[in-house]
Amino acid sequence: MDKKENDSKVVFRGGQGFAFLPIVIFIVFCIYMFIIKKAFDMVGLAMGGFIGVIIGTFFAKDWKKYWQSIMDGVSSPMNGTLIMILFVVGIFSALMKSTGVAKGFVWLGYTIGLDGSIFTAFSFVAACIIATATGTSIGTLFTAIPILYPSGVLLGADPVMLAGAILSGAIFGDNLAPVSDTTIVSAATQAYTRKSGSADIGGVVSTRFKYAIVAAIATTILYLIFGGGGEYGAGAGEILSENMNPKSLLMLIPVAILLYIAIKTREIFTALIWGTLIGAVFALAFGLIDWAGVLTISGSGLSGFIFVGINDMVGTVTLCIALFGIIGLLEKSGAMSSLIDALINSSLARTPLGAEIVMAIGVILASMAFGAATGPSLIMFGPLGDKIGKAQKLHPYRRANLLDGFGNTLPIVMPFSAFIFIVMGVVSGQNYDFLPKGVVNPATLFFGTIHPWMLFIVFVISVFTGWGRQYEGKDGAPINSRANKIPQEALD
Repeated sequence: MDKKENDSKVVFRGGQGFAFLPIVIFIVFCIYMFIIKKAFDMVGLAMGGFIGVIIGTFFAKDWKKYWQSIMDGVSSPMNGTLIMILFVVGIFSALMKSTGVAKGFVWLGYTIGLDGSIFTAFSFVAACIIATATGTSIGTLFTAIPILYPSGVLLGADPVMLAGAILSGAIFGDNLAPVSDTTIVSAATQAYTRKSGSADIGGVVSTRFKYAIVAAIATTILYLIFGGGGEYGAGAGEILSENMNPKSLLMLIPVAILLYIAIKTREIFTALIWGTLIGAVFALAFGLIDWAGVLTISGSGLSGFIFVGINDMVGTVTLCIALFGIIGLLEKSGAMSSLIDALINSSLARTPLGAEIVMAIGVILASMAFGAATGPSLIMFGPLGDKIGKAQKLHPYRRANLLDGFGNTLPIVMPFSAFIFIVMGVVSGQNYDFLPKGVVNPATLFFGTIHPWMLFIVFVISVFTGWGRQYEGKDGAPINSRANKIPQEALD
Protein backbone atom coordinates (compact mmCIF):
# COMPACT_ATOMS: atom_id res chain seq x y z
CA MET A 1 0.00 0.00 0.00
CA ASP A 2 1.48 3.39 -0.97
CA LYS A 3 1.68 6.37 1.38
CA LYS A 4 -1.38 8.12 -0.15
CA GLU A 5 -3.58 5.06 0.31
CA ASN A 6 -2.28 4.54 3.84
CA ASP A 7 -3.04 8.16 4.76
CA SER A 8 -6.66 7.79 3.63
CA LYS A 9 -7.24 4.37 5.17
CA VAL A 10 -9.96 4.20 7.80
CA VAL A 11 -8.76 2.44 10.96
CA PHE A 12 -11.10 1.07 13.63
CA ARG A 13 -10.73 0.51 17.32
CA GLY A 14 -10.92 -3.23 17.79
CA GLY A 15 -9.66 -4.11 14.31
CA GLN A 16 -10.65 -4.08 10.65
CA GLY A 17 -13.69 -6.27 11.28
CA PHE A 18 -15.55 -3.29 12.74
CA ALA A 19 -15.81 -1.91 9.19
CA PHE A 20 -18.61 -4.43 8.73
CA LEU A 21 -20.58 -3.09 11.72
CA PRO A 22 -22.76 -0.67 9.65
CA ILE A 23 -23.81 -3.42 7.22
CA VAL A 24 -24.50 -5.85 10.08
CA ILE A 25 -26.71 -3.23 11.73
CA PHE A 26 -28.42 -2.63 8.39
CA ILE A 27 -29.13 -6.36 7.88
CA VAL A 28 -30.51 -6.67 11.42
CA PHE A 29 -32.73 -3.65 10.75
CA CYS A 30 -33.85 -5.23 7.46
CA ILE A 31 -34.78 -8.50 9.18
CA TYR A 32 -36.64 -6.63 11.92
CA MET A 33 -38.60 -4.50 9.42
CA PHE A 34 -39.33 -7.02 6.67
CA ILE A 35 -39.64 -10.29 8.57
CA ILE A 36 -40.72 -9.43 12.11
CA LYS A 37 -42.74 -6.24 11.61
CA LYS A 38 -43.64 -6.88 7.94
CA ALA A 39 -43.09 -3.19 7.18
CA PHE A 40 -42.08 -2.89 3.52
CA ASP A 41 -40.80 0.66 3.34
CA MET A 42 -37.64 1.51 1.36
CA VAL A 43 -37.07 4.84 3.13
CA GLY A 44 -37.36 3.03 6.47
CA LEU A 45 -34.92 0.43 5.23
CA ALA A 46 -32.49 3.15 4.16
CA MET A 47 -32.83 4.62 7.64
CA GLY A 48 -31.34 1.39 8.96
CA GLY A 49 -28.31 1.97 6.75
CA PHE A 50 -27.83 5.52 7.99
CA ILE A 51 -28.22 4.39 11.61
CA GLY A 52 -25.52 1.79 11.00
CA VAL A 53 -23.19 4.40 9.49
CA ILE A 54 -23.72 6.79 12.42
CA ILE A 55 -23.10 4.08 15.02
CA GLY A 56 -19.99 2.97 13.16
CA THR A 57 -18.55 6.48 13.58
CA PHE A 58 -17.84 5.86 17.27
CA PHE A 59 -15.55 2.93 16.45
CA ALA A 60 -13.42 4.85 13.93
CA LYS A 61 -10.14 6.33 15.12
CA ASP A 62 -10.39 9.27 12.70
CA TRP A 63 -13.94 10.55 12.17
CA LYS A 64 -12.90 12.82 9.31
CA LYS A 65 -11.43 9.92 7.32
CA TYR A 66 -14.45 7.80 8.21
CA TRP A 67 -16.96 10.26 6.77
CA GLN A 68 -14.76 11.06 3.76
CA SER A 69 -14.87 7.36 2.87
CA ILE A 70 -18.65 7.45 3.15
CA MET A 71 -18.83 10.46 0.84
CA ASP A 72 -16.44 8.86 -1.65
CA GLY A 73 -18.76 5.86 -1.85
CA VAL A 74 -21.87 8.01 -2.30
CA SER A 75 -20.22 10.09 -5.04
CA SER A 76 -18.98 7.08 -7.03
CA PRO A 77 -19.84 7.13 -10.76
CA MET A 78 -21.61 3.79 -10.33
CA ASN A 79 -24.00 5.24 -7.76
CA GLY A 80 -24.60 8.40 -9.81
CA THR A 81 -25.46 6.39 -12.91
CA LEU A 82 -27.76 4.11 -10.94
CA ILE A 83 -29.64 6.99 -9.31
CA MET A 84 -30.27 8.79 -12.61
CA ILE A 85 -31.49 5.62 -14.30
CA LEU A 86 -33.82 4.86 -11.40
CA PHE A 87 -35.49 8.27 -11.54
CA VAL A 88 -36.06 8.11 -15.31
CA VAL A 89 -37.27 4.52 -15.01
CA GLY A 90 -39.66 5.57 -12.27
CA ILE A 91 -41.49 7.93 -14.63
CA PHE A 92 -41.99 5.22 -17.26
CA SER A 93 -43.09 2.65 -14.66
CA ALA A 94 -45.62 5.07 -13.16
CA LEU A 95 -47.04 5.74 -16.62
CA MET A 96 -47.54 2.01 -17.25
CA LYS A 97 -49.18 1.46 -13.86
CA SER A 98 -51.51 4.44 -14.31
CA THR A 99 -52.87 2.99 -17.57
CA GLY A 100 -54.04 -0.25 -15.93
CA VAL A 101 -52.26 -2.81 -18.09
CA ALA A 102 -53.61 -5.62 -15.90
CA LYS A 103 -57.18 -4.82 -16.96
CA GLY A 104 -56.30 -5.60 -20.55
CA PHE A 105 -55.23 -9.10 -19.60
CA VAL A 106 -58.37 -9.57 -17.53
CA TRP A 107 -60.41 -8.74 -20.63
CA LEU A 108 -58.35 -11.15 -22.71
CA GLY A 109 -58.75 -14.03 -20.26
CA TYR A 110 -62.48 -13.41 -19.90
CA THR A 111 -63.00 -13.17 -23.66
CA ILE A 112 -61.18 -16.42 -24.33
CA GLY A 113 -63.12 -18.17 -21.55
CA LEU A 114 -60.26 -19.59 -19.50
CA ASP A 115 -60.77 -21.61 -16.33
CA GLY A 116 -59.08 -24.10 -13.99
CA SER A 117 -55.40 -24.81 -14.60
CA ILE A 118 -55.51 -22.85 -17.87
CA PHE A 119 -56.49 -19.73 -15.94
CA THR A 120 -53.58 -20.34 -13.52
CA ALA A 121 -51.11 -20.59 -16.41
CA PHE A 122 -52.71 -17.54 -18.03
CA SER A 123 -52.33 -15.59 -14.77
CA PHE A 124 -48.64 -16.46 -14.71
CA VAL A 125 -48.13 -15.24 -18.28
CA ALA A 126 -50.20 -12.11 -17.65
CA ALA A 127 -48.21 -11.29 -14.51
CA CYS A 128 -44.97 -11.85 -16.47
CA ILE A 129 -45.98 -9.27 -19.07
CA ILE A 130 -47.35 -6.79 -16.52
CA ALA A 131 -44.16 -6.98 -14.43
CA THR A 132 -41.95 -6.71 -17.52
CA ALA A 133 -43.91 -3.66 -18.69
CA THR A 134 -43.95 -1.87 -15.35
CA GLY A 135 -40.64 -3.09 -13.92
CA THR A 136 -42.13 -3.58 -10.46
CA SER A 137 -42.73 -6.98 -8.90
CA ILE A 138 -44.44 -5.62 -5.80
CA GLY A 139 -46.63 -3.31 -7.90
CA THR A 140 -47.63 -6.30 -10.02
CA LEU A 141 -48.69 -8.23 -6.92
CA PHE A 142 -50.84 -5.37 -5.65
CA THR A 143 -52.33 -4.86 -9.11
CA ALA A 144 -52.92 -8.43 -10.29
CA ILE A 145 -53.87 -10.36 -7.15
CA PRO A 146 -57.06 -8.37 -6.32
CA ILE A 147 -58.36 -9.02 -9.85
CA LEU A 148 -57.02 -12.43 -10.87
CA TYR A 149 -57.01 -14.29 -7.55
CA PRO A 150 -60.69 -14.19 -6.53
CA SER A 151 -61.81 -14.66 -10.13
CA GLY A 152 -59.47 -17.61 -10.64
CA VAL A 153 -60.61 -19.34 -7.47
CA LEU A 154 -64.22 -19.14 -8.70
CA LEU A 155 -63.12 -20.50 -12.07
CA GLY A 156 -61.63 -23.64 -10.54
CA ALA A 157 -57.96 -22.67 -10.19
CA ASP A 158 -56.02 -24.13 -7.27
CA PRO A 159 -55.76 -21.24 -4.73
CA VAL A 160 -52.14 -21.89 -3.77
CA MET A 161 -50.95 -22.47 -7.32
CA LEU A 162 -52.81 -19.37 -8.50
CA ALA A 163 -51.20 -17.16 -5.85
CA GLY A 164 -47.83 -18.72 -6.63
CA ALA A 165 -48.36 -18.16 -10.36
CA ILE A 166 -48.94 -14.43 -9.90
CA LEU A 167 -45.86 -14.17 -7.66
CA SER A 168 -43.87 -16.19 -10.20
CA GLY A 169 -44.87 -13.82 -12.99
CA ALA A 170 -43.91 -10.82 -10.87
CA ILE A 171 -40.44 -12.30 -10.31
CA PHE A 172 -40.06 -13.08 -14.03
CA GLY A 173 -40.54 -9.39 -14.79
CA ASP A 174 -38.29 -8.31 -11.93
CA ASN A 175 -35.53 -10.46 -13.38
CA LEU A 176 -35.94 -9.55 -17.06
CA ALA A 177 -37.51 -6.08 -17.38
CA PRO A 178 -35.09 -3.38 -18.57
CA VAL A 179 -36.90 -0.97 -16.24
CA SER A 180 -36.62 -3.23 -13.19
CA ASP A 181 -34.42 -2.02 -10.32
CA THR A 182 -32.70 -5.42 -10.13
CA THR A 183 -31.85 -5.35 -13.84
CA ILE A 184 -30.51 -1.83 -13.51
CA VAL A 185 -28.46 -2.56 -10.39
CA SER A 186 -27.08 -5.85 -11.70
CA ALA A 187 -25.90 -4.09 -14.86
CA ALA A 188 -24.62 -0.91 -13.21
CA THR A 189 -22.46 -2.80 -10.69
CA GLN A 190 -20.62 -4.87 -13.33
CA ALA A 191 -17.86 -2.83 -14.95
CA TYR A 192 -15.73 -3.53 -18.01
CA THR A 193 -11.99 -4.02 -17.71
CA ARG A 194 -11.09 -3.31 -21.34
CA LYS A 195 -13.15 -0.16 -21.77
CA SER A 196 -14.83 2.38 -19.56
CA GLY A 197 -18.32 2.04 -18.16
CA SER A 198 -20.48 -0.79 -16.90
CA ALA A 199 -22.70 -3.36 -18.61
CA ASP A 200 -25.35 -1.73 -20.78
CA ILE A 201 -28.90 -2.72 -19.94
CA GLY A 202 -29.82 -3.55 -23.54
CA GLY A 203 -27.03 -6.11 -23.78
CA VAL A 204 -27.85 -7.55 -20.37
CA VAL A 205 -31.54 -8.00 -21.25
CA SER A 206 -30.82 -9.56 -24.65
CA THR A 207 -28.40 -12.10 -23.17
CA ARG A 208 -30.64 -12.77 -20.15
CA PHE A 209 -33.73 -13.54 -22.21
CA LYS A 210 -32.78 -17.16 -22.97
CA TYR A 211 -32.53 -18.09 -19.28
CA ALA A 212 -35.77 -16.34 -18.36
CA ILE A 213 -37.82 -17.76 -21.24
CA VAL A 214 -36.68 -21.38 -20.69
CA ALA A 215 -37.65 -21.13 -17.01
CA ALA A 216 -40.95 -19.46 -17.95
CA ILE A 217 -41.90 -22.17 -20.46
CA ALA A 218 -41.21 -24.90 -17.90
CA THR A 219 -43.21 -22.96 -15.31
CA THR A 220 -46.18 -22.51 -17.65
CA ILE A 221 -46.29 -26.24 -18.39
CA LEU A 222 -46.22 -27.11 -14.69
CA TYR A 223 -49.04 -24.67 -13.92
CA LEU A 224 -51.06 -26.19 -16.76
CA ILE A 225 -50.61 -29.59 -15.11
CA PHE A 226 -50.98 -28.70 -11.44
CA GLY A 227 -52.85 -25.36 -11.46
CA GLY A 228 -56.42 -26.69 -11.44
CA GLY A 229 -58.52 -28.85 -9.18
CA GLY A 230 -60.35 -26.09 -7.35
CA GLU A 231 -64.12 -25.81 -6.96
CA TYR A 232 -66.13 -23.75 -9.42
CA GLY A 233 -68.36 -20.99 -8.08
CA ALA A 234 -70.68 -18.26 -9.25
CA GLY A 235 -69.65 -14.63 -9.60
CA ALA A 236 -66.33 -14.81 -11.44
CA GLY A 237 -67.79 -13.08 -14.48
CA GLU A 238 -68.95 -10.11 -12.43
CA ILE A 239 -65.53 -9.62 -10.83
CA LEU A 240 -63.79 -9.89 -14.17
CA SER A 241 -66.21 -7.64 -16.03
CA GLU A 242 -65.72 -4.87 -13.45
CA ASN A 243 -61.98 -4.91 -14.09
CA MET A 244 -61.71 -5.07 -17.87
CA ASN A 245 -60.34 -2.58 -20.38
CA PRO A 246 -59.07 -4.01 -23.68
CA LYS A 247 -57.60 -0.63 -24.70
CA SER A 248 -54.94 -0.89 -22.02
CA LEU A 249 -53.29 -3.70 -24.01
CA LEU A 250 -52.23 -1.01 -26.48
CA MET A 251 -49.68 0.11 -23.90
CA LEU A 252 -47.65 -2.99 -24.72
CA ILE A 253 -46.64 -1.21 -27.96
CA PRO A 254 -44.55 1.46 -26.15
CA VAL A 255 -43.03 -1.33 -24.06
CA ALA A 256 -42.02 -3.19 -27.22
CA ILE A 257 -40.56 0.02 -28.65
CA LEU A 258 -38.57 0.64 -25.46
CA LEU A 259 -37.21 -2.93 -25.53
CA TYR A 260 -36.26 -2.62 -29.20
CA ILE A 261 -34.43 0.69 -28.73
CA ALA A 262 -32.67 -0.52 -25.56
CA ILE A 263 -31.38 -3.68 -27.26
CA LYS A 264 -30.61 -1.96 -30.58
CA THR A 265 -28.80 1.12 -29.27
CA ARG A 266 -27.62 -0.16 -25.87
CA GLU A 267 -28.59 3.31 -24.56
CA ILE A 268 -31.11 2.97 -21.72
CA PHE A 269 -31.79 6.72 -21.37
CA THR A 270 -32.62 6.98 -25.08
CA ALA A 271 -34.94 3.97 -24.82
CA LEU A 272 -36.66 5.26 -21.69
CA ILE A 273 -37.27 8.76 -23.05
CA TRP A 274 -38.76 7.52 -26.32
CA GLY A 275 -40.74 4.80 -24.52
CA THR A 276 -42.20 7.34 -22.11
CA LEU A 277 -43.04 9.91 -24.81
CA ILE A 278 -44.71 7.34 -27.09
CA GLY A 279 -46.45 5.74 -24.12
CA ALA A 280 -47.85 9.09 -22.96
CA VAL A 281 -49.16 9.81 -26.47
CA PHE A 282 -50.87 6.40 -26.59
CA ALA A 283 -52.34 6.80 -23.11
CA LEU A 284 -53.75 10.25 -23.89
CA ALA A 285 -54.97 9.35 -27.37
CA PHE A 286 -56.92 6.31 -26.20
CA GLY A 287 -58.28 7.88 -23.04
CA LEU A 288 -56.33 5.72 -20.60
CA ILE A 289 -55.25 8.88 -18.76
CA ASP A 290 -56.07 12.58 -19.12
CA TRP A 291 -53.75 15.58 -18.94
CA ALA A 292 -54.22 15.72 -15.18
CA GLY A 293 -52.77 12.21 -15.09
CA VAL A 294 -49.55 13.50 -16.65
CA LEU A 295 -48.80 16.24 -14.10
CA THR A 296 -51.01 18.32 -11.85
CA ILE A 297 -49.78 21.07 -9.54
CA SER A 298 -52.34 22.44 -7.12
CA GLY A 299 -52.69 23.78 -3.62
CA SER A 300 -53.24 20.27 -2.32
CA GLY A 301 -49.97 19.00 -3.80
CA LEU A 302 -48.61 17.33 -6.91
CA SER A 303 -49.98 14.35 -8.80
CA GLY A 304 -49.67 12.67 -12.18
CA PHE A 305 -47.38 9.91 -13.39
CA ILE A 306 -44.31 12.19 -13.75
CA PHE A 307 -44.42 13.21 -10.09
CA VAL A 308 -45.49 9.77 -8.86
CA GLY A 309 -42.70 8.09 -10.81
CA ILE A 310 -40.01 10.27 -9.27
CA ASN A 311 -41.57 10.14 -5.82
CA ASP A 312 -41.82 6.34 -5.90
CA MET A 313 -38.07 6.08 -6.50
CA VAL A 314 -37.06 8.34 -3.61
CA GLY A 315 -36.93 5.42 -1.18
CA THR A 316 -34.78 3.27 -3.48
CA VAL A 317 -32.43 6.19 -4.25
CA THR A 318 -32.11 6.95 -0.53
CA LEU A 319 -31.23 3.31 0.01
CA CYS A 320 -28.58 3.55 -2.74
CA ILE A 321 -27.03 6.54 -0.97
CA ALA A 322 -26.83 4.67 2.34
CA LEU A 323 -25.49 1.43 0.89
CA PHE A 324 -22.94 3.00 -1.45
CA GLY A 325 -21.72 5.01 1.53
CA ILE A 326 -21.16 1.74 3.38
CA ILE A 327 -19.42 0.29 0.31
CA GLY A 328 -17.08 3.30 0.28
CA LEU A 329 -16.27 2.65 3.95
CA LEU A 330 -15.54 -1.03 3.28
CA GLU A 331 -13.23 -0.06 0.42
CA LYS A 332 -11.29 2.65 2.30
CA SER A 333 -10.90 0.48 5.40
CA GLY A 334 -9.39 -2.37 3.38
CA ALA A 335 -12.12 -4.73 4.56
CA MET A 336 -13.58 -5.05 1.07
CA SER A 337 -10.24 -5.89 -0.54
CA SER A 338 -9.47 -8.42 2.19
CA LEU A 339 -12.80 -10.14 1.61
CA ILE A 340 -12.40 -10.06 -2.17
CA ASP A 341 -8.84 -11.41 -1.96
CA ALA A 342 -10.03 -14.24 0.27
CA LEU A 343 -12.78 -15.14 -2.20
CA ILE A 344 -10.69 -14.78 -5.35
CA ASN A 345 -7.78 -16.74 -3.89
CA SER A 346 -9.97 -19.51 -2.55
CA SER A 347 -9.50 -22.88 -4.21
CA LEU A 348 -13.07 -22.77 -5.51
CA ALA A 349 -12.81 -19.42 -7.31
CA ARG A 350 -9.66 -20.20 -9.30
CA THR A 351 -11.59 -21.24 -12.40
CA PRO A 352 -14.50 -19.59 -14.26
CA LEU A 353 -16.83 -22.36 -13.04
CA GLY A 354 -15.69 -21.93 -9.45
CA ALA A 355 -16.01 -18.14 -9.63
CA GLU A 356 -19.59 -18.50 -10.88
CA ILE A 357 -20.40 -20.90 -8.02
CA VAL A 358 -19.00 -18.42 -5.49
CA MET A 359 -21.04 -15.62 -7.06
CA ALA A 360 -24.20 -17.76 -7.00
CA ILE A 361 -23.81 -18.78 -3.35
CA GLY A 362 -22.85 -15.26 -2.34
CA VAL A 363 -25.81 -13.48 -3.92
CA ILE A 364 -28.28 -16.11 -2.67
CA LEU A 365 -27.03 -15.70 0.90
CA ALA A 366 -27.04 -11.90 0.54
CA SER A 367 -30.59 -11.92 -0.80
CA MET A 368 -31.75 -14.21 2.01
CA ALA A 369 -30.12 -11.88 4.55
CA PHE A 370 -32.15 -9.01 3.06
CA GLY A 371 -35.43 -10.96 3.25
CA ALA A 372 -35.38 -11.56 -0.55
CA ALA A 373 -35.12 -7.83 -1.27
CA THR A 374 -33.02 -8.47 -4.38
CA GLY A 375 -32.33 -4.83 -5.21
CA PRO A 376 -30.58 -3.98 -1.91
CA SER A 377 -28.72 -7.32 -1.91
CA LEU A 378 -27.41 -6.64 -5.42
CA ILE A 379 -26.30 -3.15 -4.42
CA MET A 380 -24.24 -4.70 -1.64
CA PHE A 381 -22.99 -7.90 -3.30
CA GLY A 382 -22.74 -6.53 -6.85
CA PRO A 383 -19.29 -4.93 -6.34
CA LEU A 384 -18.03 -8.21 -4.84
CA GLY A 385 -19.38 -10.19 -7.79
CA ASP A 386 -17.76 -7.65 -10.09
CA LYS A 387 -14.29 -8.31 -8.65
CA ILE A 388 -14.74 -12.10 -8.44
CA GLY A 389 -15.94 -12.34 -12.04
CA LYS A 390 -13.30 -9.96 -13.36
CA ALA A 391 -10.54 -12.16 -11.95
CA GLN A 392 -11.70 -14.91 -14.33
CA LYS A 393 -12.30 -12.48 -17.24
CA LEU A 394 -16.06 -13.14 -17.21
CA HIS A 395 -17.99 -10.63 -19.29
CA PRO A 396 -20.09 -8.03 -17.42
CA TYR A 397 -23.22 -9.43 -19.11
CA ARG A 398 -22.55 -12.88 -17.69
CA ARG A 399 -21.82 -11.53 -14.22
CA ALA A 400 -24.97 -9.38 -14.21
CA ASN A 401 -27.13 -12.30 -15.38
CA LEU A 402 -25.79 -14.69 -12.76
CA LEU A 403 -26.21 -12.22 -9.91
CA ASP A 404 -29.73 -11.11 -10.81
CA GLY A 405 -30.73 -14.64 -11.81
CA PHE A 406 -29.66 -16.43 -8.65
CA GLY A 407 -30.84 -13.52 -6.48
CA ASN A 408 -34.36 -14.09 -7.82
CA THR A 409 -34.45 -17.83 -7.16
CA LEU A 410 -34.41 -19.60 -3.76
CA PRO A 411 -34.56 -16.46 -1.56
CA ILE A 412 -37.98 -15.60 -3.05
CA VAL A 413 -39.67 -18.78 -1.79
CA MET A 414 -38.09 -18.92 1.67
CA PRO A 415 -40.63 -18.66 4.54
CA PHE A 416 -39.02 -15.39 5.67
CA SER A 417 -39.17 -13.80 2.19
CA ALA A 418 -40.74 -10.36 2.00
CA PHE A 419 -42.53 -11.47 -1.18
CA ILE A 420 -44.21 -14.36 0.64
CA PHE A 421 -45.51 -11.97 3.28
CA ILE A 422 -46.75 -9.52 0.65
CA VAL A 423 -48.66 -12.23 -1.24
CA MET A 424 -50.22 -13.51 1.97
CA GLY A 425 -51.16 -9.97 2.99
CA VAL A 426 -52.78 -9.08 -0.35
CA VAL A 427 -54.58 -12.44 -0.59
CA SER A 428 -55.95 -12.18 2.95
CA GLY A 429 -57.14 -8.66 2.13
CA GLN A 430 -59.61 -9.96 -0.46
CA ASN A 431 -62.88 -9.95 1.46
CA TYR A 432 -64.91 -12.60 -0.36
CA ASP A 433 -66.73 -15.32 1.53
CA PHE A 434 -65.92 -17.94 -1.10
CA LEU A 435 -62.13 -17.61 -0.73
CA PRO A 436 -60.45 -20.37 1.33
CA LYS A 437 -58.82 -19.19 4.54
CA GLY A 438 -55.28 -20.04 5.56
CA VAL A 439 -54.33 -22.24 2.60
CA VAL A 440 -51.98 -19.61 1.17
CA ASN A 441 -49.14 -19.64 3.68
CA PRO A 442 -45.30 -19.79 3.65
CA ALA A 443 -45.27 -23.61 3.54
CA THR A 444 -47.64 -23.93 0.58
CA LEU A 445 -46.16 -20.99 -1.35
CA PHE A 446 -42.72 -22.57 -0.96
CA PHE A 447 -43.83 -25.21 -3.48
CA GLY A 448 -46.56 -23.26 -5.30
CA THR A 449 -44.24 -20.48 -6.51
CA ILE A 450 -42.69 -22.44 -9.35
CA HIS A 451 -40.77 -19.91 -11.47
CA PRO A 452 -37.98 -19.20 -8.93
CA TRP A 453 -37.35 -22.95 -8.72
CA MET A 454 -37.22 -23.30 -12.50
CA LEU A 455 -34.95 -20.27 -12.78
CA PHE A 456 -32.63 -21.80 -10.19
CA ILE A 457 -32.44 -25.05 -12.14
CA VAL A 458 -31.80 -23.20 -15.41
CA PHE A 459 -28.94 -21.17 -13.94
CA VAL A 460 -27.40 -24.18 -12.18
CA ILE A 461 -27.38 -25.99 -15.52
CA SER A 462 -25.91 -22.87 -17.14
CA VAL A 463 -23.08 -22.69 -14.60
CA PHE A 464 -22.11 -26.37 -14.72
CA THR A 465 -22.44 -26.76 -18.51
CA GLY A 466 -21.10 -23.32 -19.42
CA TRP A 467 -24.23 -22.52 -21.42
CA GLY A 468 -24.27 -18.75 -22.01
CA ARG A 469 -20.81 -18.23 -20.48
CA GLN A 470 -19.09 -15.22 -22.01
CA TYR A 471 -15.65 -13.74 -21.49
CA GLU A 472 -14.53 -10.16 -22.05
CA GLY A 473 -12.49 -9.67 -25.19
CA LYS A 474 -10.89 -6.69 -26.88
CA ASP A 475 -12.73 -3.41 -26.25
CA GLY A 476 -15.22 -5.25 -24.06
CA ALA A 477 -16.55 -7.49 -26.84
CA PRO A 478 -18.18 -10.69 -25.54
CA ILE A 479 -16.40 -13.97 -26.31
CA ASN A 480 -18.78 -16.93 -26.32
CA SER A 481 -17.16 -19.99 -24.81
CA ARG A 482 -18.33 -22.78 -22.52
CA ALA A 483 -14.78 -23.53 -21.44
CA ASN A 484 -13.87 -23.71 -17.76
CA LYS A 485 -10.61 -22.08 -18.76
CA ILE A 486 -10.09 -18.47 -19.80
CA PRO A 487 -9.79 -18.30 -23.61
CA GLN A 488 -6.50 -16.90 -24.90
CA GLU A 489 -8.41 -14.13 -26.70
CA ALA A 490 -9.58 -12.82 -23.32
CA LEU A 491 -6.00 -12.82 -22.02
CA ASP A 492 -4.39 -11.05 -24.99
